[in-house]
Amino acid sequence: MAAYDNRDGFIWMDGKLVPWRDANVHILTHALHYASAVFEGERCYNGKIFKGVEHSMRLRRSAELIDMEIPWSVQEIEAAKYEMLKANGWTDAYVRAIAFRGAGDEMGVSAVGNPVRLAIAGWEWGAYYGDAKMKGAKLDISKWRRPDPATIPSAAKAAGLYMICTMSKHAAQAKGCSDALMMDYRGYVAEATGANIFFTKDGEVHTPLPDCFLNGITRQTVIELLQQKGIKVHERHIDPTELADFEQCWLTGTAAEVTPVGQIGSFTFEVGAMARDIAETYEKLVRA
Repeated sequence: MAAYDNRDGFIWMDGKLVPWRDANVHILTHALHYASAVFEGERCYNGKIFKGVEHSMRLRRSAELIDMEIPWSVQEIEAAKYEMLKANGWTDAYVRAIAFRGAGDEMGVSAVGNPVRLAIAGWEWGAYYGDAKMKGAKLDISKWRRPDPATIPSAAKAAGLYMICTMSKHAAQAKGCSDALMMDYRGYVAEATGANIFFTKDGEVHTPLPDCFLNGITRQTVIELLQQKGIKVHERHIDPTELADFEQCWLTGTAAEVTPVGQIGSFTFEVGAMARDIAETYEKLVRA
């Protein structure tokens, strides 16, 4: 594939479709300097964006949490996504919506007078972790922790919160891993760099309580699916020492979908029946 700034197609920007290579912003765009941006990652399956409305609602909530107001409604954002997909001829694609403070009269920390802009792009994207869906992903353990929610709006899917995720993933890839597991500010198991995490033990499921990181839409969906199957799900604080006692593990996220994990640091996990079953169930749901 060509670099992301050099492709054919169209990107929706501020109310209209723009040729891909012309979808640019000024170097003094506030978001580039101060991370005043929020975004969503979504997938379109068979012409329908899975839980698109929920993603658009979260985009607007995220903006509010970082003191921005998106000047487009949920319905308008939804229409824009499908307009972009139609213009590019895609029925199966990844969708990226981003709202950000643009260039304006202010170029300091404060930028209340600068316009809030919205862009929606997409691309055709396969499995986020490659062949890990079959053999299980290998994760490093990051030295960086998810911050205290008293220091950041942890419920927002905000651009600045991903800096330590990028650093953690780069370090993991340098070790031959697909991703990294991050702890929270207290030392409890939190999440991977762009996905939530689940574990199994004695036929039950355990997943970290999302009190300082994003409660993913895919995470919520998978919990519902597990409960529908009669499987007990424990949302709780998980100490890293417990990793030795868990049997199976998987990641969830729009990009990751449901991906089994075979190893985290020195801890190994079976790519077992429950992990495979919930991955298959999720796949059927999104393509229904």
